[in-house]
Amino acid sequence: MSPGARRQQAAHEGGYTPFEADVTAHLRPGAENRVTAVVNNELTWESIPPGRVEEHADGSRKQRYFHDFFNYAGLHRPVWLYTTPRTHISDITVTTTFDGTTGVVAYEVDSIGGTDTVVRVSLHDATGAEVATALGATGVLRVPDVHPWAPGDGYLYELRATLRDASDGVLDEYRQTVGVRTVEARGKQFLINGTPFYFKGFGKHEDAAVRGRGHDDALMVHDFALMEWTGANSFRTSHYPYAEEVLDYADRHGVVVIDETAAVGQNLNIAGGVFAGAKKANTFSADTIGEAARRTHLQAIRELVARDRNHPSVVLWSLANEPDNVQPEARAYFAPLAAETRRLDPTRPIAYANALMGSPDECAVTDLFDVVLLNRYYGWYFGPDDLATAETELEADLRKWAERHDKPIVITEYGADTYPGLRSAVPSPWTEEYQTALLDVYHRVFDRIEAVVGEQVWNFADFATAPGVFRVDGNKKGVFTRERRPKSAAFSLRARWRKAD
Repeated sequence: MSPGARRQQAAHEGGYTPFEADVTAHLRPGAENRVTAVVNNELTWESIPPGRVEEHADGSRKQRYFHDFFNYAGLHRPVWLYTTPRTHISDITVTTTFDGTTGVVAYEVDSIGGTDTVVRVSLHDATGAEVATALGATGVLRVPDVHPWAPGDGYLYELRATLRDASDGVLDEYRQTVGVRTVEARGKQFLINGTPFYFKGFGKHEDAAVRGRGHDDALMVHDFALMEWTGANSFRTSHYPYAEEVLDYADRHGVVVIDETAAVGQNLNIAGGVFAGAKKANTFSADTIGEAARRTHLQAIRELVARDRNHPSVVLWSLANEPDNVQPEARAYFAPLAAETRRLDPTRPIAYANALMGSPDECAVTDLFDVVLLNRYYGWYFGPDDLATAETELEADLRKWAERHDKPIVITEYGADTYPGLRSAVPSPWTEEYQTALLDVYHRVFDRIEAVVGEQVWNFADFATAPGVFRVDGNKKGVFTRERRPKSAAFSLRARWRKAD
């Protein structure tokens, strides 16, 4: 860029949801125009996720963070330079329901730059045939004999919105895929299209050798193929929103998604799944995770819902992973977040992933949510190498939650670190046999408790973490290695999850 050229700056807090800036007024036709992205991965008490930067006497600085995965930097998602007409469609919101066998698609079209305009909307099936039309920026489309979007059946319609001027000239067109489906948490059931659904799948990470967290279409397709091979029907975007391409793929293939914010590590009394010690720290306070962090968290929720609300694969919003949920201040922190999420999207249930911090009676926030998500590590962090006790304690724990709350329970994390190729005639920690035996224990318990409506193993694949004595070349709880080679547990899951196929 030449000296004296015009510059514009735009900033965004958070690394997982998109932002944009209009650079039209700053472009120089016929000259070199440069877009520069500057990325900072420093975490603070105000960021989501939180962290702190330590200043050392020698002038060096060290990032400390509280989540158990590597704190990558850089650009992980695509950067797009795109153009629009001066008068154009800026957004579309779609919600769906059923009236018998008729699909009901409510839409809202937002536009920018013009006043005397007309919106025409049409809905097309998978063959391209037009099945419904409407006029107006808001309205309802009715589709007789609708083909619902359902788990395993990613049927999509396409909504085409055209913005026209007073003489019926087309100013802009916007196309949005639509999956007609409903979701509901009712009592101890989770319903998709009014039918009870059982989650089978994984917590995942956007993580691979060489690529780090950088999105790769080929790797994405491979991961989905491996999940299908195991018989999985779902995953959680642990612990941050994934690339939009991932949700597009899930939409098209009927894979169910629990969509999670980047609010992980909001717990000063837990580290890497393990309690930090007997002395309890105050997580939610003016000096740590306070009002400024909550404002950041609220904005992260708004951006997540705005980006992902039209994806039929997304059936549940998870607002945080393993926060400190027992201190009284947690309720004051989470109540506005839950209320805002419901306001933004009243069509989906909400939840948070619960660590083993206390009994159901001690939780300060569960009643704010619709679904109970539990991360449990009996037989690993608690009572390693004692699977008999793990089975007893897990069942007692889950029954307490089922009795205390009339809500469906999804186990969103369970598993054991497993070094690939380490084998033993007697299952012992870190062996492939122990991982399989531990999963079998959990599955027996799940099958005995009616309120459990899902199981998502931690983790799909091994992933990078900060170095330390607690992690051997990263977190090894994957049922696949970081290179996506199956451990013995992958075959055990395939036998369980595909037995009804």
